[in-house]
Amino acid sequence: QVQLVESGGGLVQPGGSLRLSCVASINIFRFYDIAWYRQAPGKERELVARIGSTGGINYSDSAKGRFTISRDNAKKAAYLQMNSLNPEDTAVYYCKASGIGPNAYWGQGTQVTVSS
Repeated sequence: QVQLVESGGGLVQPGGSLRLSCVASINIFRFYDIAWYRQAPGKERELVARIGSTGGINYSDSAKGRFTISRDNAKKAAYLQMNSLNPEDTAVYYCKASGIGPNAYWGQGTQVTVSS
């Protein structure tokens, strides 16, 4: 059973930073594409950033220049460094693993709240 566990969320003031982590229980983690999504109250879940198994990276327009996605295959982990946070970044952030077969795996989410 594949499990993804996110951590690192919390309450931060506008302009602050957070680093989210996603640790996976996948033996072949390095072959998966890893993405971070977020869902704000009353809104649809949206893609924030994605890093492919070969290292290719994509960001949403709102994340470009502020967020950095990375991965450490040896630790079976992915990260999302978020800088210059603003209240519009408030959401539950989810980690997703996909790219092998038809299945995709999601973590339980971690809450990020940006407020003064």
